[in-house]
Amino acid sequence: MEGDRLKGVHRLTIDGEERIATVNLAPEVKVYGERLIVEEGIEYRLWDPFRSKLAAAIIKGLKTLSFKEGSRVLYLGASTGTTASHISDILGVRGTIFCVEISPRVARELMERCVKHRKNMIPIIEDARKHENYYSIFGHVGVVYCDIAQPDQTDIAISNCKHFLKKGGSLLLAVKSRSIDVTKKPSKIFKEEEKKLEGSGFKVEQIIALEPFDKDHVLMYAVFT
Repeated sequence: MEGDRLKGVHRLTIDGEERIATVNLAPEVKVYGERLIVEEGIEYRLWDPFRSKLAAAIIKGLKTLSFKEGSRVLYLGASTGTTASHISDILGVRGTIFCVEISPRVARELMERCVKHRKNMIPIIEDARKHENYYSIFGHVGVVYCDIAQPDQTDIAISNCKHFLKKGGSLLLAVKSRSIDVTKKPSKIFKEEEKKLEGSGFKVEQIIALEPFDKDHVLMYAVFT
């Protein structure tokens, strides 16, 4: 059943259209101007696929989230918290999401919009290439989510996974072809990045093209073996 594979993601019918949403961990608080919906006493946050690559991947057929209530997630490139906040909703009060963001200015927005309202979010203001400086993380995580617009984005994800991801854990990697090489066909870049993962101990389970929500982007779901 889809509810088992995508536990924590709710489908609501709004104005005759099916939308995905998460239960708001911080009632009445919006993160990025999203719409709040109350049904049967439960407050949901509509999840915008044009603002979140993970939401786009879910709508395009992501098989599983690979995290659930109580999980520990390392998020590389958390930005101001759009996607990270929805993951926070799903993890709940028993889970933890470590949010790595290199820009102090952006991190301040992350803390103002999300962290001060959500005790399960731990901000780490650091370059994701320097995982040895993440003093806030103890033990291993079950999922690494990476959304970094850099040419070496896949290498950054692999390095962090080898340091923090437990065996059998999952990587959700947003690959942006134009950030890697604007002269190559996106399909060629995606194949090259897939091979990098396979050569580093990952089994790539699914690759999802994110059009029409994001052009020349895919989300790769891989298991660390």
